[in-house]
Amino acid sequence: MVFKDRAAAGRRLAESLQEFRNENPIVLALPRGGVPVGYEVARALNVPLDVMIARKLGAPGQPELGIGAIAPGGVRVLNEEAIDMLGIREAEIEAIAAEEERELARRLRRFRGDRPPPALRGRTVILVDDGLATGVTAKAAIRAIRKEEPRRIIFAVPVCASDTARSLSEEVDALVCLEAPLLSAPSASGTRTSSRLWMKRSWNGWSGRGRRRRK
Repeated sequence: MVFKDRAAAGRRLAESLQEFRNENPIVLALPRGGVPVGYEVARALNVPLDVMIARKLGAPGQPELGIGAIAPGGVRVLNEEAIDMLGIREAEIEAIAAEEERELARRLRRFRGDRPPPALRGRTVILVDDGLATGVTAKAAIRAIRKEEPRRIIFAVPVCASDTARSLSEEVDALVCLEAPLLSAPSASGTRTSSRLWMKRSWNGWSGRGRRRRK
């Protein structure tokens, strides 16, 4: 399947989220790529849209290589395996985290201004991004949302790496991914993929694509 752009991906994603419409959910989008996807989801479901800001922690000298992520509420997720492999010192991690915390605060002011964050307690939250690769930023965002005591968290994304999605599904109440390539997960814009992944947590265990595994 090829998504023409992120808006088209969002419309397709919304079709798979209709079952949550009656729960009066709120859609939270991860900027930047998740915002046009989340906009289409919120419009299709006729529910509020807001943003969830999380920041990747890049390795020293290799900022594109994520070693962790931060999110509001003091949430920090670290990839200990990558940190150990690269020999990154704790002082370096703290310096990187401090810089990203300043950027996180700046972006919160930019996106939200004087508006207070949305009340999430007791609500169903649909967290949307445009793609899922390592999942570390999404995991930080999910943990920040969980601290607000929502009714449940749905993570929804047009394309995702299969292994990452299965791992991240342990963090949420349901995970919806339209297309799951085996090796990588580029963003929704112009992406060709070949499989479908849908997981939902129930009292009887994880069910995915019509199959259920009992604990």
